[in-house]
This record gives sequence, C-alpha cells and structure tokens, in this order.
Amino acid sequence: MKHCKFYSRLLSLLLFSSSILAVQATPWDDLSGEQLEQQLVDKFAEGKYSPKGADNCLTCHRKNETVMALFSGVHGNIASSDSPMAGLQCEACHGPQGQHNRGGKEPMIAFGADSKLSAPTQNTVCQGCHNDPEQMAWHTSTHNLEEIACADCHTIHAATDPTLDKLSVNDTCTSCHTQEKADMNKRSSHPMKWDQMTCIDCHAPHGSMSESALVKPTVNDTCYSCHAEKRGPFLWEHAPVTESCVSCHNPHGSVNDNLLDNRAPQLCQQCHAADGHASRVVPEPGMDAFGGGKSCLNCHSQIHGSNHPAGSLLQR
Repeated sequence: MKHCKFYSRLLSLLLFSSSILAVQATPWDDLSGEQLEQQLVDKFAEGKYSPKGADNCLTCHRKNETVMALFSGVHGNIASSDSPMAGLQCEACHGPQGQHNRGGKEPMIAFGADSKLSAPTQNTVCQGCHNDPEQMAWHTSTHNLEEIACADCHTIHAATDPTLDKLSVNDTCTSCHTQEKADMNKRSSHPMKWDQMTCIDCHAPHGSMSESALVKPTVNDTCYSCHAEKRGPFLWEHAPVTESCVSCHNPHGSVNDNLLDNRAPQLCQQCHAADGHASRVVPEPGMDAFGGGKSCLNCHSQIHGSNHPAGSLLQR
C-alpha cells in the first residue's frame, strides 16, 4: 500500500509539473514561420504518424464540411493507389500527427491564406506527388518567383477543383490578373467571358519554356493553332505579322475591331509614317481613303500576306 501511495503521489507531482511546463512553454501561435517550419521538420524526422490514420483526424474534424468534402474528390479516393488517402491519408499532406490531437496545440502543415508556412514550403508538399513533366518549368515560372502557393489557386477539399473546371478556370486566373479581365470584357475579344475559351488554352500556369508561359514555343505558333489561315508561308509577307501577332493585336481584348491596338491609319502609320500618301485633313469624314471605310485596308486588304504575283503591296 505504501508503494501504491508513493507512485500515486509521484504521478500527481509529474502531472502537476508537466502542466506548469505546458503553461510556461511558448505557444505555437507565437512562433514565426521559420520556427514553425523547423518544428514541423523535427516532427517528420521523428515520424510520429498516427496508427489510426484519418480515423484519428475525423474524431474532431468530422463535423467540418470543408474537411469532409475531400472524400468526394480524387485526393480522398481510397480506391486509387495515387490518392493520398490510400497511403498515409490526411498525414500524407498535413504531416505526422504527433501530439496534435491531445490539446490541439501541436501544429501540422496548413495550406492557404491562413498558413504561417511560406508558399515554397507549402508547394514542396504538393510537388512530392505532382512532379510530372507538366511541372518541369515551375521553378522558373512567374507564379513561383512571385511565391504563389498551389493552394492559392487549387481547392483540394472539394469534389471538383474550380481551377480544373473549364467553366470556372477563367474566374480563378482573373481574380489576380485584373487587367486581362478588363480586356476580355471589351467590345472586341476572344470568347473568354462566355467560357468558350480559357486562359490555359494559351498559357501554362505552371510555367513553360516560352515567353508569357505560353503553351506553344512562340506567340505566333499559339495564335496559329486556331488561326491557321494566317500561317502562310506567303509569297509576299508583312514583316510585323511574321515577327509577332501582338505587334498589332492585343490578344486579351481591345476597344478596336479585330483586337487591334489602334485604329487604322494610326496603327499603320506607327511604321509607315512617310509612305508617300497624302495624309491631309479633310472637311468631312469619309471623303478619302484615310477617313472612310477600312482606311488603309480599303486598298491593302491582304494585310497578313499575299500569294498573288502582283501582291507586293498586299493589295490582292
């Protein structure tokens, strides 16, 4: 009996001491991002994964609709060997549970705007699985250099990721790219505001080896994938056309016809200033080739190139 009383008192003393230490310990909320990252690295080194997996997590998080939505998507599909739920389950992305479920103070990896972890640190978790060739240019991409986190665009705990849905991907992109959103709503634009065309038809959001993260090697190759009739080769070529379509066009939209940067003749006269034409002011609009109809295109209609033997001036 004496031994029982001794161990009972000792246990009480240890519990009391540990409670004092817990109060005096630095709260997890006060840790900086770097300190928190080090704590999480230590947890990974110790490998304190839960033997019960998601069952331990759902003890507290079952009532959270956002958490439970995971099981409606591909990341929560236990039947797929590529799914995190088929392996370490929740801890595959959020890290070892450790003592997290005992008082809720020990941190785990969090994603999104509320996470204390830097965007590159969050992204390394995603890249542990998503390291296919489509991500090969990520490290030099604008999104990575601007420290955009995967979770800033992608929604994992959902039946369908809006970023992967053709009808909502434009909304995701234009939530940051506001100038392009304004352009695509101008009078002359690609059919993006009706979701008949998407940003990712032309751009690779995870980066590419081309300028502006284009999916094709050049601007012109990107345009020609739809506008094949402008490809050529032509007997008589127009230099700005062969150089880049954006020399004259704004691909995201314009207040001018055909997505042109400026109206003719102002657009044409940026290059053809001293062209020998009588650029005079007339009393009434429409009295000469410069003020009426299609302006320069009244005569030079084959502006993208001509195959006619007498088409050196792109007139036929």
